[in-house]
Amino acid sequence: MINYNVDSDGIATITWDMPGRTMNVLNEASMTAYAEALEKALKDEKVKGIILTSGKDTFIAGADLDMLLNVDTSDAAKLMEQFSRLQKMFRRQETGGKPMVAAINGTALGGGFEICLACHYRIAAANPKTKIGQPEVKIGLLPGGGGTQRIPRLIGVMNAAPILLEGKDLSVDTAKGMGLIHEVVPADQLLAKAKEWLTAPAKEQVVPEYAGKGAKAIDGRAVQPWDRKGFKVPGFPGGQVWGPVGVQTFIGGNAMIAGKTFGVYPAPKAIMSCVYEGLLLPFDTALKVETRYFVSLLRDPVAKSMIRTLFFGLQEANKLARRPKGVAKQEYKKIGVLGAGLMGAGIATVSVQAGLEIVLIDRDQAAADKGKAHIADELGKAVKRGRLAKEKAEALLAKVTATPDFGALKGCDLVIEAVFENRDVKAEATKKAEAVLAADAVFASNTSTLPITGLAEASSRPANFIGLHFFSPVEKMPLVEIIVGKKTSPETLARAMDFVQKIRKTPIVVNDSRGFFTSRVCGAFISEGHRLLKEGVPAPMIENCARMAGMPVGPLALNDEVAIDLSWKIMDQTRRDAEAAGQKYEGSGTEDILELMVKKLERFGRKNGKGFYEYPADGKKRLWPDLAKHFPADPKLLYGEGEEKRAKETEIKKRLLYVQAVDTARCLEANVLTAPQDGDVGSIMGLGFAPQTGGAISLIDQVGIKKFVAECDEFAKKYGPQFEVPKLLRDMAAKGQSFYGHQTAQAA
Repeated sequence: MINYNVDSDGIATITWDMPGRTMNVLNEASMTAYAEALEKALKDEKVKGIILTSGKDTFIAGADLDMLLNVDTSDAAKLMEQFSRLQKMFRRQETGGKPMVAAINGTALGGGFEICLACHYRIAAANPKTKIGQPEVKIGLLPGGGGTQRIPRLIGVMNAAPILLEGKDLSVDTAKGMGLIHEVVPADQLLAKAKEWLTAPAKEQVVPEYAGKGAKAIDGRAVQPWDRKGFKVPGFPGGQVWGPVGVQTFIGGNAMIAGKTFGVYPAPKAIMSCVYEGLLLPFDTALKVETRYFVSLLRDPVAKSMIRTLFFGLQEANKLARRPKGVAKQEYKKIGVLGAGLMGAGIATVSVQAGLEIVLIDRDQAAADKGKAHIADELGKAVKRGRLAKEKAEALLAKVTATPDFGALKGCDLVIEAVFENRDVKAEATKKAEAVLAADAVFASNTSTLPITGLAEASSRPANFIGLHFFSPVEKMPLVEIIVGKKTSPETLARAMDFVQKIRKTPIVVNDSRGFFTSRVCGAFISEGHRLLKEGVPAPMIENCARMAGMPVGPLALNDEVAIDLSWKIMDQTRRDAEAAGQKYEGSGTEDILELMVKKLERFGRKNGKGFYEYPADGKKRLWPDLAKHFPADPKLLYGEGEEKRAKETEIKKRLLYVQAVDTARCLEANVLTAPQDGDVGSIMGLGFAPQTGGAISLIDQVGIKKFVAECDEFAKKYGPQFEVPKLLRDMAAKGQSFYGHQTAQAA
């Protein structure tokens, strides 16, 4: 696990190389082994200096998140003691009296970089793929190995902010420019350069501040800046954190955090507090403050929910955990895309970026060429941003054939239909494409709501028919919802998943139903926004409460983005399908809003610059001023303040999240979703569902199923059947169960 070697010059090399793992991580076993090796080097009189490096392609990827996810958080004092050991170990290496070099041969993140910061010198191998940083905030935590204290003391609070508060990754060259790394050298010179620094004559002998009176002087290179007498925090005149510059820095920082997070993420606030308090204290006391904040975040259900979904859930999805076994991997070379509009052109763009040959088809050459122009624009943006060489972009664009001729689809391994959301139009496209495709080719529909089983009736080979639901804009949205029809074969599902992985998207697999999973939950969110509007809740209050609950945008803004007229068409198609089947149409109760906006006011959303918002060509979008004329606001909510208004805001935030969570639970009960984790990954990656909850299912666990059911029952009495919980939840509440094996909710 940890290899130890001392050469004839007295240089000890400690090499992390954990067996059975592709990357080194910090866990109980590896930290114990490392502590033993470190102590051995520090106590050996023959050892003059220490090199810390890795035997893998990466350095250390950070803490073992499986350990953090499963740690018992019931005893805060025990957790303080457990995680203090890491701080003490890092402190021991930097105060042990012997100069120590981190020879960083690859990615060093989280605790993997904190162990480097506790070294006296840091040298990195030149590699554009290497990432340096502290990503803990992205999973609801803060750096717990001294990162919040060492980084600001090295480069100042302002420079440290993006690294700590945003989890921004750095290249080795950027890290060097900021002062976090001392040298960047060719990979084959890394260890030699590290030894060269250690064997150079010491320029000074000093007695470090921590050593006390009468201590023996040591090599000055073995003393960190913050352990030297007279150390000042950079960026503050005279090092006075409490001075005018410090006050402005931290007041501004807190305002920025509040503006970006609306207070729903505890980690950024904790990081800012930790940095501020720590910089006012002696270094060893500051480390205790950091551990205290780390433990408080680890005990908060937000962190575990985010780790479970945004690390483990996402990892499983990207590794195709749901892929049927025993099906050979599909290697794609050529695909077809039917429809060169925004969605079709977006699908073609991400596919050609993955190196595939594309046939882009539309009704005429002009329409097809317009789609290809979109691809050219996107490739051009990548060139301007330095992500793609101009020659490479030109070569990729040459792989795109834009044509109205369905015959060009010959030889395609897969065809994705992205035409108008109409059953007849899709049926015609299906038949034309299948006429020229090979018998084993896969045909996929990008429908957002129409059941795949019904669409497959137009196919001569329904076993090869599947749904691939992309999200707009395709180039930015990471999720693809794969919909399995009643006759879709396991082989087709496996091959569809291979394609999604090929284009570097995250797949979730759902069974067929109207709206599948994401579209129906998205519709539930939008419809609840409509209901609130009809109830007299001011539109700004609706939108702001959604963001304060953790949603990226409000339901009215989202309706504008997906197109209000599309919502109306989906509603109308659903109603006509129900009537044709002799069934009663169960509406949302907001059809009148769609009728008003689409049929009477011709406000279709962003697509025609008129929706719940206005979209001036020369300015920022804003809520349509006349909205209040059609939906008068309750004066108590518009002008009121105090406890009553705050209670209403809390209720609105819950309604907007709970209505989505209830519908997600219904999808689980109906077997549309086959695993809770798919609901969590899909809701966050596809809908932007409040990430701090861990997803729509994790939210129910966070609240506690019994409490969640009780609150929904109250909402159902007051606001309607959209909050009626499925039997699945009621049964789980009665048995004291939860989706992830234990209740994560904690008493306030």
